[in-house]
Amino acid sequence: MVSHPAPIHLRRAAANARKWVVLAVCTIAFTVNFWAWALLAPLAPGIGQRLGLAPFTQSVLVALPVIIGSIGRIPVGSLTDRWGARSMFTALSLLTTIPVLLVGLFPDSLPVLLLGGVLLGLGGTTFAVGVPAVSGWFPSAQRGMALGVFGVGTGGTAIATFTTLPLASASGELAPFLVVAAALVVAAALSWALLRDPADRTPPSGSTSSRTVEALRLGVTWQLSVLYALTFGGFVAFSVYLPTYLKTSYDLTVEDASTRTAGFVVLAVIARPVGGWLCDRVHPTTVLGGLCSLAALLAALAAVEPPLVPVGTIAFLGLAAVLGAGSGAVFALVAELAPKDHVGAVTGLVGAAGGLGGFFPPLVMGAIYGTAGHYTWGFVLLALAALGCAALTLTVVRREAGT
Repeated sequence: MVSHPAPIHLRRAAANARKWVVLAVCTIAFTVNFWAWALLAPLAPGIGQRLGLAPFTQSVLVALPVIIGSIGRIPVGSLTDRWGARSMFTALSLLTTIPVLLVGLFPDSLPVLLLGGVLLGLGGTTFAVGVPAVSGWFPSAQRGMALGVFGVGTGGTAIATFTTLPLASASGELAPFLVVAAALVVAAALSWALLRDPADRTPPSGSTSSRTVEALRLGVTWQLSVLYALTFGGFVAFSVYLPTYLKTSYDLTVEDASTRTAGFVVLAVIARPVGGWLCDRVHPTTVLGGLCSLAALLAALAAVEPPLVPVGTIAFLGLAAVLGAGSGAVFALVAELAPKDHVGAVTGLVGAAGGLGGFFPPLVMGAIYGTAGHYTWGFVLLALAALGCAALTLTVVRREAGT
C-alpha cells in the first residue's frame, strides 16, 4: 500500500500548531527553572538568622545562583545550538531538582547550602535554551512577540518571592522545595514529550568553545550585550535594590517597600512581550532607541527624588515598563542579527551580560549613598548610560541591521 504525503495545507496547519506548542512548553519550562533559580533569596534572611551568618556570607549565598546562572548561559547557549532545546530543557530541568532537594533536606548545613546555591545556577541558564528554540520556529514577522512571551518566564523569580515563605509557613519548611522539584520533573517530561526542532535545523559543526569564540568575534554580540546589561540588568538591579532605596529615601516600612517592588517586577515582566510585539511592527532599533531615551528621562526625574505620590511612583513604574519592554526588544534584535547557527551562542553571551549587569548598580548605589548621603548621582549615571545606549542603538546597531 502506497502512502501519500498529507496535503500541503494540513502540513502548514500542523507546523503552525507545533510552533505554539513549542512556545508554550519553553515558557513553562523556563518559568519553573527560574522559580527554582530564585528559591534562596526569600529564605536568606531566615537562614542567616538561624545559622548566625555574617551579612557578607548571606549575600554570597543569594548571589551564587545568579552568578552561576548568568555565566553558565554562555556554554549552555552553544550546547543548545548543537543538541537542541528538547535535550537541553529536559536535562537541565532534571539536574536542577538535585540542588532544590539538597537545600530543602539540609537547610542547616552551610556547605550544602553553598553547594546548592552553585547548582541552582543551572536553572538560570535555561534562558539560553529557549531563545534559539523559539527563534527557529517563528517567522521574523512574529519572532519579537514570541520571544517576548517566552521572556515572561523571568516572572518565575516573582513566583519564588510570593510563594516560598507562605508555603513554608503553611506546610512546613520542606514544602516549597518539594513543590518546585515536582514542577521541574513535570517541565522535563513536557519538554521531552512535546519539544521538537524545526525541520530546517542543522546542528552546527565545531566544538562548544569554538562556537563561543566565533560569537565573541561578532560585533553584534558586544553591542547587544551592552544593551541587555542596561535593560535586563537594570530590571534585576531595581528588583534587588528598590526596597532598600524606598525605605531609605521615603521612610517606607519593609512591607510597603516590598509590595511596591513586587508591582515594579510584575509590570516589567508584562511589558517584555509588548516590547517584542512592537518590534514586529516598527523597526527594532527605533523601538529600543526610543525606550532607552525614555529610560534616561525617567532616571533623570528619579534623580531629583520627587514626592513618591504621584511623581516618584510614575517614574519607577515607567522605568519598569521601559526596561521590561527594552529587554524584549533586545532579543528581537538577537533573532534578527545573529547568524542562524549561532543564535544560541550569542544568546548565552548576551544573557550573561544582562544577568551580570544587575550586580553593579546596587553596589554603585550603596557606595554613592554611603559617600554623599543621597542617591542623586546614581540615577544621573543611569540616565547617562541610557542615553549612551540610545545613541548606540540608533547609530551602530541600526547600521548592523541595515547590512
